[in-house]
Amino acid sequence: MAQTIPETPMPYGQEAPGDKDLTADEASFTRDEKKDEVPAYAQDAFGDEEFAEVKYKVLKWWQCGLLMVAETVSLGVLSLPAAVAGLGLIPYVFISCHALRHFTDNHRAVIILVSLGLFATYTGYVIGQFKWRYPQVTNMADAGEVLAGKWGREILGVAQMLFFVFVMASHLLTFTVAMNTLTNHGTCSIVFGIVGMIVSFILCLPRTLEKMSWLSLVSFISIFSSVMICMIGVGVIKPGTTVQATVDTNLYHAFTAVTNIVFAFCGHAAFFGLAAELKDPRDFPKGLCLLQGIDICLYLIAAVVIYRYGGPDVASPALGSAGPIVGKVAYGIALPTIIIAGVIYGHVASKYIYVRIFRGTDRMHKRDFVAVGSWIAIALTLWILAWIIASAIPVFSNLLSLITALFASWFTYGLSGIFWLYMNRGLWFSGWRKIALTVVNLFAIATGATLCGLGLYVSGKALHDNPSSASFSCANNA
Repeated sequence: MAQTIPETPMPYGQEAPGDKDLTADEASFTRDEKKDEVPAYAQDAFGDEEFAEVKYKVLKWWQCGLLMVAETVSLGVLSLPAAVAGLGLIPYVFISCHALRHFTDNHRAVIILVSLGLFATYTGYVIGQFKWRYPQVTNMADAGEVLAGKWGREILGVAQMLFFVFVMASHLLTFTVAMNTLTNHGTCSIVFGIVGMIVSFILCLPRTLEKMSWLSLVSFISIFSSVMICMIGVGVIKPGTTVQATVDTNLYHAFTAVTNIVFAFCGHAAFFGLAAELKDPRDFPKGLCLLQGIDICLYLIAAVVIYRYGGPDVASPALGSAGPIVGKVAYGIALPTIIIAGVIYGHVASKYIYVRIFRGTDRMHKRDFVAVGSWIAIALTLWILAWIIASAIPVFSNLLSLITALFASWFTYGLSGIFWLYMNRGLWFSGWRKIALTVVNLFAIATGATLCGLGLYVSGKALHDNPSSASFSCANNA
């Protein structure tokens, strides 16, 4: 075989000629560094930034990690205590073995929360592997093009944008809930939604993620402080009188709770965009570990403690169970993360459209009227769409269920399994380790499909049962 660098990447874990002394990942990066041998289309969207006016690839790993924490640890944690209340501490629907049921009788939702969190860590790492293998990938649409050409690009591009806009909408909805709580419904909820939209749009104006990373630190401090205050407040008031290790529930209520847990780990859709602006893409696992270490621990403690004292009727978002005064304090402190976490999604969504329009041109790195004006127009349009969705679906838990079913199920679990199978095509059964990983990734695909199918059923039923008159209403949604 001729000793040349192939134009298409080798299957993951297979050595390229001339790289036999390197690990698979190191060999991949060695090939990437040989710029003259890599086709132009295989370069990342930002290109050579040595003399660029606007530089994107400047993120350090901890800045990337903070951005991932800010976009993930926000709305999700507020829905978890209600999810625990809906499932009991460990749902029988997911545990069929009688002996295991008996052994875990006092720890029910804990198992599914930790399991989904650890599984999300693995699927996030697969996304990092895919980015290393294909440097041109900066979003899910680019990944779709690698998988299935033009059609794959368009399908995943549309799905990604819908997901981002729906998450932005969920943050605007939470902002209206917070403002109604703080002001005792001081004005029409639609007005609060418009205020949230304007603030989010303004914060979304910087074009680089480096400038957003400092906002992400503020976001994490905000949600962490708010959750601590909520736990203390609920612990003092103790509105719940019972804690149920098991819950007499049905598929509809149980799976609604599961979708809210999945939503708490649904940041994967933005991972390609965040990794694309790292100085060194090999630092992505460090940021991922920072994210997952924080969110699993915080979710576990917050969900169990708030449910323990809030009882089976704990509110969603959970800050509503801390009492009127403490609830207002917690919501006030949570406002930065309610806004900033949505802004990060808005930024990544705007970046996708901006890169799609100007990729391969010098407009990517300019600050002229066309470049700045285009960014502003894109961001404003997306936030207006998000506000419309937030006003049309005014029930927090129903919106989370719909988002999870349609998008988070695939972006967090299913697509990662497909990415791994694609990278390792032809090697699925080449050894016991590959066979085990093949089974794991097939399970990821099955998990995504199950969450999507059953999630659509429960979210559709919830939206059908909710009175439609609440849409675009001035009513108090706190």
